Amino acid sequence: MRSAASPPESTAEPPGPAPSSDAAAAAAAECAARARGTEESVAARLAQDAVPLGQSASMTALAPLTIPVFRMLWLTWVTANTCMWMNDVAAAWLMTTLTSSPILVALVQSASTLPVFLLGLPSGALADILDRRRYFIVTQFWVAAVALVLCLAILAGGMTAPLLLALTFANGIGLAMRWPVFAAIVPELVGRAQLPAALALNGVAMNASRIMGPLLAGAIIASAGSAWVFVLNAVLSVLSGLVIMRWKRVHVPNPLGRERLPSAMRVGLQFVGQSPRMRAVMWRISIFFLHATALLALLPLLARGLEGGGAGTFTLLLASMGAGAISAALFLPRLRQAMAGDTLVIRGTLLQAAATGVMAIAPNVQVAVPAMFIGGMAWITTANSLSVSAQLALPNWVRARGMSIYQMAIMGSTALGAALWGQVATLGNVHLSLGLSALSGVLAMVLVQRLVADRSIEEDLSPSRAFKAPVLDIPPESGHVVVTIEYFIDPARAAEFRALMQDSRRSRLRQGALAWQLQHDIADPARYVEQIEDESWTEHLRRFDRVTAHDVALRERKLAFHTRDTPPVVSRLLVQR
Repeated sequence: MRSAASPPESTAEPPGPAPSSDAAAAAAAECAARARGTEESVAARLAQDAVPLGQSASMTALAPLTIPVFRMLWLTWVTANTCMWMNDVAAAWLMTTLTSSPILVALVQSASTLPVFLLGLPSGALADILDRRRYFIVTQFWVAAVALVLCLAILAGGMTAPLLLALTFANGIGLAMRWPVFAAIVPELVGRAQLPAALALNGVAMNASRIMGPLLAGAIIASAGSAWVFVLNAVLSVLSGLVIMRWKRVHVPNPLGRERLPSAMRVGLQFVGQSPRMRAVMWRISIFFLHATALLALLPLLARGLEGGGAGTFTLLLASMGAGAISAALFLPRLRQAMAGDTLVIRGTLLQAAATGVMAIAPNVQVAVPAMFIGGMAWITTANSLSVSAQLALPNWVRARGMSIYQMAIMGSTALGAALWGQVATLGNVHLSLGLSALSGVLAMVLVQRLVADRSIEEDLSPSRAFKAPVLDIPPESGHVVVTIEYFIDPARAAEFRALMQDSRRSRLRQGALAWQLQHDIADPARYVEQIEDESWTEHLRRFDRVTAHDVALRERKLAFHTRDTPPVVSRLLVQR
């Protein structure tokens, strides 16, 4: 190992040899300051762009649409999601004309959704380390290119079942790559006060497109054929890409350069795993979708079992659920003012369970339609509350990765829930399956609310420049960096200190450290050494970019235990391979 000692992080001076000149030292310090301030400057600039000076953020449900950039991208998102539903409906219908195999027909849905689960984390990492505007444009034109190939293959008479599955999977790749970047840019477009309303409008976009897409696709298939659905899809996708190009977002490159994709993915997983609030959100959203998906998964069978039920009944029930979601979105701002987030989640879960229970015993459409309407209201209320919690728990530098993991949790729990409740229905019946899903969903959510605490109140994630990054004349090119911080603690307070250092462990790992240890000197009971290992010198410097106000407050709490007059000694060592 090669080592260099320096004062603690709060006042760290450049370790190692002195700079060759004052000018060089000033230049190096300026570069380090720019690196540390990237997150802060981006956040400040985005906040200034989001809400004009002197104008307070409106709390109405439609207020985000008064922001021109958000309105433009939101309309683009509505169009993109309508195209997605049109593509799914047309592909499923086209497959029935190419083959009579049930498994191939069923695989259309798998080919559409599987990429979202498989590529969620890589797409989120790319959206965090690349220019989000350009990345968004590329994903949109990818979807347009796939739609163009689809319609050309159909018009040329060369479409086959395997080719349709491959192109459907390729379209799913575009959707998987596009969702995290859009989720990450929404907080850039609106102020913090308007973020819940903006996310509710995203829910409106999803549910409105769920109604419009199948209706448009069905009308076009009936009048002109499946090929023209893909033609319209391609045209709308290209136009959406051109609209996104009008967005004049200024990308602020990190002076430290781009993160490597494997490292970026690792850091995203670590952040979610070490964030109490994100862990709480992940548990809640997984439990909710695991149980709530039973209603959608079994809805075709429910529709068929109603008096006079058929394809039209199924469409009506889906439309009722979408209409309920859209209606509830308009009242969400008032609900948030009246109730805390956890209260909204538990009441939304209860309402969803009640709607599922009614659907389990509904004898006709007159009972089923109001139940589905209420189910849609409960669905968007719960999902939106948890989505807002996730967005507020994620700093800008890791937002796309965090939201991609959030989306993967939804997709995974939905897939597992559909299989689980479908199997229960196979062993028993549809009504029993729905009843069990409603009851167990409420019990599981109550249990999770009690056992998995949301500690969001304790953490201020606003960027801070309190920690001074070290500057070296010749930074090491490769090798892990080990940082040690030496504390001297009153042995009588050792238990308190060790408990506090678990918070330090979570903080270091969320920032991207590879490993963390707390070492206790056997010969000197008062001496403790905190050891942090980073992947490289550059990754060590990135952690200074990611310091938050919570981290600064945590440092002050740790220093309060230190009994020496001099600050804790910080050493940085390069691991020699």
